[in-house]
Amino acid sequence: MTIAIVGAGLSGLALARVLHVNGIGAVVYERESSREARGQGGMLDIHADTGQRALREAGLFDRFSEIARNEGQDMRLLEPDGTLLLQEDTPDDAPFERPEVDRADLRDLLLDSLPEDTVRWGHAFESAEDGVLRFADGRTATYDLLVGADGAYSRVRPLLTDARPAHLGHNFVELRIPDIDRTHPGLAEMVGRGTYWALGDGKSLAAQRNGDGTVRVGLSFYGTGEDWFSTNGMPLDDPAAARAWLIERLDGWDARFTALIAACDDAVVPRSIAALPVGLTWPSAPDVTLVGDAAHLMPPVGEGANVALLDGALLGLALAAHPGDYPAAVEDYEREMFDRADAAARMSARVHELLAAPDAARRMLAFFQPDRGRDAMNERSFRS
Repeated sequence: MTIAIVGAGLSGLALARVLHVNGIGAVVYERESSREARGQGGMLDIHADTGQRALREAGLFDRFSEIARNEGQDMRLLEPDGTLLLQEDTPDDAPFERPEVDRADLRDLLLDSLPEDTVRWGHAFESAEDGVLRFADGRTATYDLLVGADGAYSRVRPLLTDARPAHLGHNFVELRIPDIDRTHPGLAEMVGRGTYWALGDGKSLAAQRNGDGTVRVGLSFYGTGEDWFSTNGMPLDDPAAARAWLIERLDGWDARFTALIAACDDAVVPRSIAALPVGLTWPSAPDVTLVGDAAHLMPPVGEGANVALLDGALLGLALAAHPGDYPAAVEDYEREMFDRADAAARMSARVHELLAAPDAARRMLAFFQPDRGRDAMNERSFRS
């Protein structure tokens, strides 16, 4: 019996790996031409109770520990005027609770753990019907169970639900400073080993150190429309002018923040942020299910990749627990996944709402450290 997984992202690969560990074969169909065809983004913090649990089930935790960066948990939280609200530096002997790892390194770890012929590159999924997959180039393949692991705008999802992602009024620009320790040592020291975060006025700026010495800089604009990039006048085709445009949007912010943007190279990537409805479910089907963003796309606040990894692992375990009985395995997986994803999506939506607040930095301080945050909010009220 054939298990077909559409999408070679984290959830699809975690599923394939757990199946492999349990002696069950699967085929992963991926539209990209190779693993090097596209950049994989920045860092992920992998949580002990979700992402790390999945890697343990996959038999990969020890290898993950070798590539993860515990010091990546360091965080500095500031207000737009440069006031430092929180600095957390991770001791060398700190618990391995939320270590950071490059997304590309984690994906490579999963890919390298699978038999060579598991992933079929260059297979752009188009449709599925009566046990037959159809790809954009005319090729076909058969399946007994189809798993959609094909991300936010999944082509498998419509087989189960009409739900589609909705724009969250949040647009994001991603930039980078390569080799920051050599090219901008002062900024490197300022950012530190983990995440440097400034929030407020309906905007946020995050600088995050990657394992290769690159710092990824992200600038978010909340309360903006789905067509914002096409109407705001930002010259995306001219990187230097785009950086200048972004710096103008931070008028009144501390000069250290605009210096980060000025130091970035010519890679300027616009992203519109969307999410699926919180609490999304569907009637269980015997031959189709979803994992990861295809099932429960959430605001990007640190939960999505962890939930996706655990989806793949737990679906794999359910299939191993019901040999050959795909409908029973899918029902067991979906019943647990719906509740777990609902809780994570609600928390993610709450954090996303905090980020959009005018006093977001103070609110996030209260989220991370309730006592200190409450004191900071009271101090601001007294001064005003």
